[in-house]
Amino acid sequence: MDKQFQGGKAYGFLKSQQDEKLNSINETFLSDPQYAEEEDLASKLEMFKSKYMEFDLNDKGEIDLMGLKRMLEKLGVAKTHLELKKMMSEVVGGSTQDNICYNDFLKMMLGKKNAILKLILMFEGMGKDQEATNAGPPSRKTFSDLP
Repeated sequence: MDKQFQGGKAYGFLKSQQDEKLNSINETFLSDPQYAEEEDLASKLEMFKSKYMEFDLNDKGEIDLMGLKRMLEKLGVAKTHLELKKMMSEVVGGSTQDNICYNDFLKMMLGKKNAILKLILMFEGMGKDQEATNAGPPSRKTFSDLP
């Protein structure tokens, strides 16, 4: 960094750097013939990028074990330490790595294999779609509706 930023400016600078880095990875996936037939690839990549940035808590471009734990807790799917380690190894291909890089995250989300984390994130998205269709005020209750 040329300039010394503090507080919110430093955070904004880090996030903009991260955004640029993830955009360049997205460009690589867009030009990869392996994903050429993927429907709405550009919009999916944008959605995956924002989800990834939300849970990259250390701002190093990786989701660590604590970031994964917080992600799942926020989604209402708390997991034990061993379950988190298993999910992590599924995403990074069985290596002893303790971080999920964006490349691995995209390969998991766009790949044919159904990793546990992928399923959780997909169902979380579906739940939001269903909530949106049930929008509006709740129906009026009467005394006969009470248990």
